[in-house]
Amino acid sequence: MGIIRRFTGHTSGSDPAPARSDFVRLVEAYYRPLYQFAVSLTRAEAEASDMTQQTFYLWAAKGHQLRDASKAKTWLFTTLHREFLKTRRKERRFPHYALDQVRIEMPAVEPRVAEHLDDSRVLRALGQLPETYRAPLALFYLGEHSYKEIADILEVPIGTVQSRIARGKEHLQRMLSVARPAVASIERERRG
Repeated sequence: MGIIRRFTGHTSGSDPAPARSDFVRLVEAYYRPLYQFAVSLTRAEAEASDMTQQTFYLWAAKGHQLRDASKAKTWLFTTLHREFLKTRRKERRFPHYALDQVRIEMPAVEPRVAEHLDDSRVLRALGQLPETYRAPLALFYLGEHSYKEIADILEVPIGTVQSRIARGKEHLQRMLSVARPAVASIERERRG
């Protein structure tokens, strides 16, 4: 195929101009059809554009591994489709929500309470939690361990670690929000 000789993004000492011109010709020949394919998959122009650019980036990095230059078109479309599937899998695992959509699920901590929390008070409250919640919270926030590491340390399943951390945080929030009247009295003293 005349359009594609073999783009090698890794030129060592030789003149990179021919490789660049091959790449430019490849982009000129396939950008539009790849982009249209991406739009048909994503139904979003910006995402389709990003995916098309990612496909050409991958060609620049790995295209030199293709032994049969006549298969470049197939390689590009297959790579774009794989990128699309990879993106969708990631979105399913880590969905994006607008802040307004999840506001109900966010903890209610008034700014005044958060401003007056200090480390010693939080640590005292942590010390009052049952061991079931205290250990995972301490390992996660103070020890900066991952859920997997905590599961290994405590010899419990990772799901148990996740639920204990979530429940422990709820207990801590309740314990610390009880002190809200104290915060109000501190503010009155400052004003008066």
